[in-house]
Amino acid sequence: MDPLEVCINTQTPLLQFPAGTEGSPPRWKSDGDFAHFREDVDYRFSPGGVTRMVYPLAKRLLENGTWRGVHWVSLNPNAPASLAIPGMTLHNVAIDRERMGGYGKAKEAIWATVHGLREPKLSGGLFWTDDYGEYTYYNRTTAELIRRLDLEFDFDVFYIHDFQQLPMGHMLATLKTKIFRWHIPFDAENIPRPWRSLLSTYLNAYDVIVVSSDTYRDSLQRFGYRGRVERIYPYVDPNEYTRPGPDEVAAVVERFHLRPDDEVALAVARMDPQKAQDRAIASVARLARRFPHLRLVLAGNGSFSSSREGLGLSKSDTWRSHLEKTARELGVSDRVVFTGHVTQRELDALYERCSFTLLPSVNEGFGLVVVESWLHRKPTLVTARAGVAELIKDGENGLLFDPDDPAALDRQMRRLLRDPSGLRDRLIEGGAKTARRCTIENALKAESRLFGKLVEA
Repeated sequence: MDPLEVCINTQTPLLQFPAGTEGSPPRWKSDGDFAHFREDVDYRFSPGGVTRMVYPLAKRLLENGTWRGVHWVSLNPNAPASLAIPGMTLHNVAIDRERMGGYGKAKEAIWATVHGLREPKLSGGLFWTDDYGEYTYYNRTTAELIRRLDLEFDFDVFYIHDFQQLPMGHMLATLKTKIFRWHIPFDAENIPRPWRSLLSTYLNAYDVIVVSSDTYRDSLQRFGYRGRVERIYPYVDPNEYTRPGPDEVAAVVERFHLRPDDEVALAVARMDPQKAQDRAIASVARLARRFPHLRLVLAGNGSFSSSREGLGLSKSDTWRSHLEKTARELGVSDRVVFTGHVTQRELDALYERCSFTLLPSVNEGFGLVVVESWLHRKPTLVTARAGVAELIKDGENGLLFDPDDPAALDRQMRRLLRDPSGLRDRLIEGGAKTARRCTIENALKAESRLFGKLVEA
């Protein structure tokens, strides 16, 4: 197979640039020289799961010769129009703030409905709203840029990521290979009936759709997708996970006022209702008397959509305020720690210090934080509505619970805190073995096979 020229398209950019002051134009008006940019001053790497998966995969596929070149297109209103970084070129889409507001509302409505957080009948008329018009405008603007790039670089494959970019396959209007990776849950029952015809048109514009679990693959086929569906588990690079030194752990412990005898439950997630941190707080409150040393650490801030660098939506701040109020009303403010944004090294130190991790989400596309927990050799409690749940055998490599059943979460937390028969050790060893199924090496093999089949077809 000859090396491929690939166009990647995501909403979230690989690099985020700080927003200018209110009312001022973006800071970078023309193409920049990346050699002069400073990390954590001029830019930062996006912390989201999509970019964290796609970037290392692209680097490895370039290194092994599967790909020849990469052009990565994303929404990035404060960035240079294009930026060459080692191995690839980033192309950044900008639309004005007023239009971004409508786009953001429409994509949030899609996201909430697919996650089962909204009554489908309330979302049925979305496609006739002005907000959806802005969602379409953003995708059309992106498609026009990609088509211009295709004329210049003659791409072999378009690799489109996540629901924000779903119309792209249809809008590109090309016979070249188009792959779509669906990163969030897919349950056909959550799709409102008025949406189904248009979504079917969008989905069937792709040659292949990649999903994160067998459950989503089966649901997508029931929905009426006629192309090939590939299940490739999300992945991490184990080499990125090293144990922090004692001084690093001590600094984080001091910063967040953790006590030596605390039983720390760590939940790593952005501030978002779908992540259901409120249910974890309620469970800690119910268990407080029996387990006086139990504390909950909520690590995370907003997503790209809620940041000033992105869409500027305020839901993360609103949700954190709700969580703080919930903790106060339940009398456990002293037991709940909000870290806000932390660096990767600080997060590693929190993993090192915690007793176990918790993923309480209402619904979760996969749950890479569970894999991180396994790599850090920590027991984990996981919502049964996460894609990763199909890899978990309760009591062997994790503990599962129904997120809608408070008693189930309480019961699993008590089970772990009592630690009968070496349960923690069993979960740690089982998790370490399961984590091998979600490594970049496995993903590299699966993605290479996928591209090889597409080129041969």
